[in-house]
Amino acid sequence: MKPATAAKKLGIYLPATPQEFQDGTVTRAEYAELVSSPPEWLVDLRQNGPHPRAVVAQKLGISASGLARAGVRDVMTTTEIKSLLVEMPEWLSAERAVHAAVQEENARVKSERAAKEKLRQGGR
Repeated sequence: MKPATAAKKLGIYLPATPQEFQDGTVTRAEYAELVSSPPEWLVDLRQNGPHPRAVVAQKLGISASGLARAGVRDVMTTTEIKSLLVEMPEWLSAERAVHAAVQEENARVKSERAAKEKLRQGGR
């Protein structure tokens, strides 16, 4: 697979990886090895960052769209993320509330669909 695909699956920021990782390709066996026995650089990236947008959003408890709406950087280190969580600026608090509401609504819709499907299958 391409390095960008592997980085996305590993939850790491590609430009922060070693050059040989960026320049090469990753086989399924190499990917499995990275997952099961990560090298020191991968462990460090996962712990300290910089983290890609999806990981930053997840660690902040908001959506990637919330990061864009807030106008904050997409790539952050663990220290920067922890600092934001301690400061809890107004935009972050608001985005966390929006994200929680969206998740609640998604769970409600999923539950309703499952109940309707159960009725449909039980009615036959």
